[in-house]
Amino acid sequence: MARMTARALTALAVVLVLAGCGSGQAESTSPSTAPTAAATPTPLPTPVVEVPVAAATPTPARTPVPPVRVVAASVGVDMPVVPVGVEEGGFMELPVDPAIAGWYRFGADPTSADGNTVISAHVDAPAHPIGPFSRLRDLAQGDTVDVTDAAAAAHRYSVESVTYYPKAVLPVDELFARAGARKLVLITCGGAFDSSTGRYADNVVAIATPIP
Repeated sequence: MARMTARALTALAVVLVLAGCGSGQAESTSPSTAPTAAATPTPLPTPVVEVPVAAATPTPARTPVPPVRVVAASVGVDMPVVPVGVEEGGFMELPVDPAIAGWYRFGADPTSADGNTVISAHVDAPAHPIGPFSRLRDLAQGDTVDVTDAAAAAHRYSVESVTYYPKAVLPVDELFARAGARKLVLITCGGAFDSSTGRYADNVVAIATPIP
């Protein structure tokens, strides 16, 4: 802005200098000649207000700290956790082995300031024993769940609720929320097993809140 104003003033000065130049011969003016009207002064440039400009450098993306272990001692759950994404068909990707849980890596992690940390595992699978998350249904309100992250920090939660949801009405947006109060969401399958589809009718969802 300041450079533009300086250039404008310089240009105006050049115009004024050129207006004072002639052929070098003085023009005589007869006393009887009517006086020439005064020339209209050239207007000055409109003052320019300096406007502060915000830095264009974007805020660096936060580096998540993934959970690596989940323990619910009251029901005998103690299992490793690995990052997972979304598989074909839009379902949350899960480790094949029911003894390994998956953390939804596109959502919150235990160190996030808000949002739900979602950890899920199969209840069972062919050629594998029944998984530890089959016991999520036995969690009681107030039971503690401990999550260890990749930085070896421990995060403790208190169970708030355990709910059976028919898969068709699972509140996905609510459970996978990236904003709002911090919570731990544990998910597995439950209810009746449909041999024709190879799937259970329900999802068992345990929700826990951080213990300060």
